[in-house]
Amino acid sequence: MGKAAGRWDFEWVYNEQPHTWRRKEILAKYPEIKSLMGHDPQLKWVVSGMVLTQLLACYMVHEVSWKWVLFWAYAFGGCINHSLTLAIHDISHNVAFGTKRARWNRWFAMFANLPIGLPYSASFKKYHIDHHRYLGGDGLDVDIPTDLEGWFFCTPARKVLWLFLQPLFYAIRPLVVNPKPVTRLEMLNAVVQFVVDIIIYYFWGLKPIVYLIAGSILCMGLHPISGHFIAEHYMFMKGHETYSYYGPLNLITFNVGYHMEHHDFPSIPGSKLPEVKRIAAEYYDSLPQHTSWMRVLWDFVFDDAIGPYARIKRQYKLGKKE
Repeated sequence: MGKAAGRWDFEWVYNEQPHTWRRKEILAKYPEIKSLMGHDPQLKWVVSGMVLTQLLACYMVHEVSWKWVLFWAYAFGGCINHSLTLAIHDISHNVAFGTKRARWNRWFAMFANLPIGLPYSASFKKYHIDHHRYLGGDGLDVDIPTDLEGWFFCTPARKVLWLFLQPLFYAIRPLVVNPKPVTRLEMLNAVVQFVVDIIIYYFWGLKPIVYLIAGSILCMGLHPISGHFIAEHYMFMKGHETYSYYGPLNLITFNVGYHMEHHDFPSIPGSKLPEVKRIAAEYYDSLPQHTSWMRVLWDFVFDDAIGPYARIKRQYKLGKKE
């Protein structure tokens, strides 16, 4: 199974997350960044095109052999679905229609969710708020692995398995770490999703459903695009908990690689985050950054100092009351 990773606990810190003070400092120096906040008028059209592309793909795969269904799920459909999860990430910050039309954003996120095959958008929104507000918060930020994950997935082979099973852990972890009541929006999300799945099955059979769901699971697991899950917050350099990636994969992931900029300014659409980097370059150029998500995955697996435990954690005493 290989040599066990060197960490046996998280990196506990006793200071506030850096994004709070950096946001204040940057806005004081560059108030024009406020003009970037708001909605992205192009986002709804891009997402709609992706959803329709997947609907067309469902028709095209319904008569191909199973091996080609799985191939296209991993090589094509899963890439679109992973990108759609990142569109949902953007939409969760109300950047599709603006904060004054928050409900429109929730409904549009359900529309973007349709090719993923399983209900996702409403639950993601519910927990993603905590990830920003309580970054690294013990028992609050469900993006951080559990102690069991950190303890068990500590060898190269086990870390590969953990990467493959990431979608499962992201689905189960909130129910263990910070369970919350099921909302009406989540129930609506599930009803809409399964009704559409049934319609697709009725017209084209099982293969399109497998194409959609298998693509989502495979490409959110062991896949080059999934390197962003590790790149964003795993501690590759001591004391640094958020990292950006400025490479070409941002073109198909709604600039999720600009992750320091995103956590500094979550109300700015992904399409405008490069402008934040340009305006306040001195705040970001000197910080650690990744140059390859593939390299991130390689280092995560084979570097003994990096594993599920390589995350910064902190206590938020008032978090659960708020």
